Amino acid sequence: MASVPPRIERRRARPGSLQRPVNGRLYRGTWLLVGLPLLVAAFSVARPTPLPRAFVPAFDGAATKTLATDLADLPYRQPGSSQALAAASWFRDQLAPYGLPIRTERFSAVIPGRGRVQLQNLIAEASGRSPRTIVVMAHRDNDGRGPGANDNASGTAMLIQLARAYGVPPGRPSAQLRPNHTILFVSTDGGAYGGVGAAWFAAHYPFRNDVAGVINLDSVGGSGRVRVEFNGDTPREPSGTFLQTIAARISAQTGRGPARPGALRQLIDLGFPFSLYEQAPFLTHGIAAVTLTTAGDNPPNPLSDTSERVRADKLAQVGRAAQDALGTLDESLEFTQGTSTYLYLGSRLIRGWAIELVLIACLLPFLTTAVDLFARCRRRHVALAPALRAFRSRLAFWAWVVGLFELFRLLGVWPHGVARPIPPSSSLAHDWSARGLLALGVLAVLGWLVARERLLPRRAITLEEDLAGHTASLLCLGALSLLVVATNPFALVFLLPSLHVWLWLPQVRDGPLAVRLSVLALGFAGPALLLGSFAGRFGLGWDTPWYLAELRSVGYVPFVVMPLLVVWLAGTGQLAALAARRYAPYPAAAELPPTGPLRRVVRGTVLAVRNRRRPGTASTVPEALEG
Repeated sequence: MASVPPRIERRRARPGSLQRPVNGRLYRGTWLLVGLPLLVAAFSVARPTPLPRAFVPAFDGAATKTLATDLADLPYRQPGSSQALAAASWFRDQLAPYGLPIRTERFSAVIPGRGRVQLQNLIAEASGRSPRTIVVMAHRDNDGRGPGANDNASGTAMLIQLARAYGVPPGRPSAQLRPNHTILFVSTDGGAYGGVGAAWFAAHYPFRNDVAGVINLDSVGGSGRVRVEFNGDTPREPSGTFLQTIAARISAQTGRGPARPGALRQLIDLGFPFSLYEQAPFLTHGIAAVTLTTAGDNPPNPLSDTSERVRADKLAQVGRAAQDALGTLDESLEFTQGTSTYLYLGSRLIRGWAIELVLIACLLPFLTTAVDLFARCRRRHVALAPALRAFRSRLAFWAWVVGLFELFRLLGVWPHGVARPIPPSSSLAHDWSARGLLALGVLAVLGWLVARERLLPRRAITLEEDLAGHTASLLCLGALSLLVVATNPFALVFLLPSLHVWLWLPQVRDGPLAVRLSVLALGFAGPALLLGSFAGRFGLGWDTPWYLAELRSVGYVPFVVMPLLVVWLAGTGQLAALAARRYAPYPAAAELPPTGPLRRVVRGTVLAVRNRRRPGTASTVPEALEG
């Protein structure tokens, strides 16, 4: 193995040649072009009008709490358990006297950490004159670590109370509400494990195209402020009229508007769609859906989720708001259908297409300056091919690492199961797969030992070669930004800091090491924003990187993210080597170091395979291996 050479200083360039390669005036001037999209975004601000109120609701919070307490007496309601079956029977018994037909949809799913389990959704139907359907939903299961009185016995109890109003109460048939639209009251299974039952219902319900709106009830009896959750598994949200109608009904019953995620948090959720609540899979299918809750982004702690913490007054407030919203939608459902994309600011919203336009426009200063840097290199006959080959080697290394991760995923080394979020409070989210990570690390090191021989500096590096390394990296990151635009423009919020900060690395290349490393570190602000959001919102802390890897291992994060990540990591690696002055262009044929032991093994394997395929024919080393 070649020894690491001592620190190599670069040759000084002639005075005035390439000392300030970045055209700061061009960069600053291009920002003026961003003003037009900002102006368009300002004019895109809309104020959705809620639907008119249908009737004044009456809801019994004390009776709802009694129902929640009864269900919480079955504390171990994990999907597939005996108490989960008992909870399903209990739900049927509560609605049996009211004459609503109840059907059972049975299915199975592989839940990460638990294996394949049998689940069942229960659907009570109140038929209406229109075939269009409204779904009111709550999950009745929990993770078995506590009574689950608020999460989600409270939501199931409220679902039962709402359904009873549309049934035939014993001795009081005149009290029955007759809906204009068909209303389904769905008690889902697997909600504590990322909304498994809701996702199955959204994907397999035979009349899915008739579902126009969904109201999900989850942890509705806590002491917190009533909150609406409306983000999905993809960058989609319910129509503005639908959301504003729900918000107006909550305001009418509680005296204040509902809590909601802030603008930055909404933007993060559009860039990296994620939700633990059950409205998310419906939005993916283009169905308007919201969740009403008194919890935050993370459901309540199972160990302290007891009946004493469920408040009858809060159940009455949320119940009246849900009943009011249900009646309002039943009167004018046709005006609220579909999904959209926006930032919800309370009474106003900013259209998603305008936000995308602003994010794309923010690419222009970087792309213009990077292309200008490329043009300067061409005018000065700076060779970019060795720098691109060095980038290719780093790209191959990270493709090797990510490919190993995907291979381990297929082999079942990582947690696997249904493509739904893993509960952040579960042990699975915090117990790293030590053996799998160790094997991945060992193979990654072997891959780096193969690649590093061509990437180590072995002579003095000129400023022209240094600049070529920066230019090649920035151009590849620019190409990456265009791929991100083609997949999810909102994800630019995580990439833009890297582009704009690292654009100035060539400018500070002669500065102190601390300055260069500081500029490099600032470029990680985008990924740090995502990691910090998950660490704080879901209580993951330092386990956040592992949790995000698990989201990919179960298939919740799509595969398209991985090639984009490979390109970003390759660019990061090359710029980090430049900032630390450990960069070298890919060597020419005359400068190639002696072949290392790992390369000899690979070359010997390839030669043996070729000789086996073509016996008696002299084989030559492929040109790619020589490079």
